[in-house]
Amino acid sequence: MATATAGTAGNSRQATTWHNWAGNVTATPARVVTPASVEELREAVRRAAEEGLRVKAVGTGHSFTAAAATDGVLVRPQALAGIRAVDRTAGTVTVEAGTTLRDLNRALAREGLSLTNMGDIMEQTVSGATSTGTHGTGRDSASIAAQIRGLELVTADGRLLVCSEKENPEVFAAARIGIGALGIVTAITFAVEPLFFLTAREEPMGFDRVTSEFEEHFAENEHFEFYWFPHTGNCNTKRNNRSQGPAAPPGPVSAWVEDELLSNGLFQVVNSLGRAVPATIPSIARVASRALSARTYTDIPYKVFTSPRRVRFVEMEYALPRERVVEALRELRAMVDRSGLRISFPVEVRTAPADDIALSTASGRETAYVAVHMYKGTPYQAYFTAAERIFTAHGGRPHWGKVHTRDAEYFAQVYPRFGEFTALRDRLDPDRVFGNDYLRRVLGD
Repeated sequence: MATATAGTAGNSRQATTWHNWAGNVTATPARVVTPASVEELREAVRRAAEEGLRVKAVGTGHSFTAAAATDGVLVRPQALAGIRAVDRTAGTVTVEAGTTLRDLNRALAREGLSLTNMGDIMEQTVSGATSTGTHGTGRDSASIAAQIRGLELVTADGRLLVCSEKENPEVFAAARIGIGALGIVTAITFAVEPLFFLTAREEPMGFDRVTSEFEEHFAENEHFEFYWFPHTGNCNTKRNNRSQGPAAPPGPVSAWVEDELLSNGLFQVVNSLGRAVPATIPSIARVASRALSARTYTDIPYKVFTSPRRVRFVEMEYALPRERVVEALRELRAMVDRSGLRISFPVEVRTAPADDIALSTASGRETAYVAVHMYKGTPYQAYFTAAERIFTAHGGRPHWGKVHTRDAEYFAQVYPRFGEFTALRDRLDPDRVFGNDYLRRVLGD
């Protein structure tokens, strides 16, 4: 993912160019540090502050924004990894910040435990995923950050703050989704529960039907999402609900066809063809949207919620008030139909309940998410600009780690607790040790 040259744990070296997963963000830090302990990280922050260098931590680079880009010190937390403690009585697990979601989910499963909800990929570090508001879909269960019960944070002066609802509660209220603006997260305590089974039902459905029945599907399912294929009237729906089991995963042939051949291998070929010959995209979309068939399977949560994503893309996602999403989707479809745009990636729709995190995209309101994508290397600005115009007209909040053009003035209007967050930032990082150009735009200076 990153091409920055990092030293061995605890050391630092001069760095070359770093780039994110999608390749749309690059940075050339003065040096990269890979601390092997929290104390080494604290010292790296103190030293950078003394030298007048800014500091940013970056996980696996799965954000599409420049939230982690810096010309100062780039912190790679991968040596700070692993489960620190499991508390079965409290129903929590404490994990080091550089642990990937893949490693966390597998370790929890071995312990007979699970997160309640999660996103659809597992490559991110837990700190990167939570700091940008990564989420899945859920009627009652919210984002990964909403499952945090405590965290540790290195601040701009090198202090280590322990935060929870009882300890430094005002920091806890904001830092669960902090976009890297308040400090560097070193450990997170998540709420967990005994391992359970989910039964997934995937089913093709027409756009008109799924939008007209959206609230019904939402109310009847613990986790509902769907994908609309632009240039068609076709969607694919997915409903995940708890079940008694036993596990009945897709057969190896079915899994390979659906998850590898169609979702990755053939999809890669289709997108490459569409990039080379855009006029073919509508015809390809009609064929591709009919290729997926209905299927039902049962497994433990992370094997149902997540899936491999090997085709690279650029993404914009907006969180809308749930009651506005159907209208926005219909406007999006009408825009695509009357434009000359050629869109080879499906549009993804998910939901989340309201939560109490200051800068969560679901803060204080029932939410539906609409995500638009373009294949890596394909011009995306015209499509994203037109989509963003629709989303902002409905009071949308962009995902902190995905492409958008909004600024602090806009966020102050759509986040009632925006001033609370920026005031805390002024207190914890008055000299903007953790600042960068992206944070200047979205949080102000």
